[in-house]
Amino acid sequence: HAAVCGGSVRLLESYRGRDKVIRTICYGSQLVGGALSRGAELNSSSSQQFGKSLLLFSAQLSHCRTVLRLFDDLSMLAYSHSYGLGSGEEDAGVRWISVLSNVADQLYYPCEHIAWAADAELIRVKSDKWWLFSTVLWGTSLMLGILRSLRVLLLLKKKLRKSKRDGQYSSRSQLHRQMQLEILSIFSGMADLSNAIHWMPPGFLWAGRFPSWLVGLLGTISSLIGLIQMNVTNGGS
Repeated sequence: HAAVCGGSVRLLESYRGRDKVIRTICYGSQLVGGALSRGAELNSSSSQQFGKSLLLFSAQLSHCRTVLRLFDDLSMLAYSHSYGLGSGEEDAGVRWISVLSNVADQLYYPCEHIAWAADAELIRVKSDKWWLFSTVLWGTSLMLGILRSLRVLLLLKKKLRKSKRDGQYSSRSQLHRQMQLEILSIFSGMADLSNAIHWMPPGFLWAGRFPSWLVGLLGTISSLIGLIQMNVTNGGS
């Protein structure tokens, strides 16, 4: 119990860890809230009211994350600058996909900031187009992330075959672990991309067709994967 409590405290003390926890609770609340409030014939009035409260709570947490992202530009810029054109990458495909992904991420933040400021009536512009720009950039970043993981997975498979031929059994477990993380990244990216398309203007693929519980389910899946990846990266079991 002490170890779990200590791990939770360390997670919440870091900005990225806290954001992932808030994100998980946000989408989890939307999942349960959407399921409870979806049908009068299925749930009692008290269950529906609780479901609506959870959806409102989820919306507040989402707004909280949007406000906190106002301070992410510099850290993203520092990361993009340190990565540069990816001269440290072995593969040209991974390098250029990562560069384009960094550009999309960097442009995402100011678009979202303008949309937020417009909704908060801090500036006199319509927020709709800026929310659309930010959603398109987020979706672009997710697609590039999926492509990057697929490319990395292909390269890891080649390395695994080579290690088998050369009899290098010590590196195989590490390669398998890296492959598992990339597969998780693909599932996470696909779940988030499904939601990004849902938030596009009506008429584009399945835009606007997801019920709240499904948005919550997909977001919860990607959030839990993010927590697992953070735990593995930080040396957890």
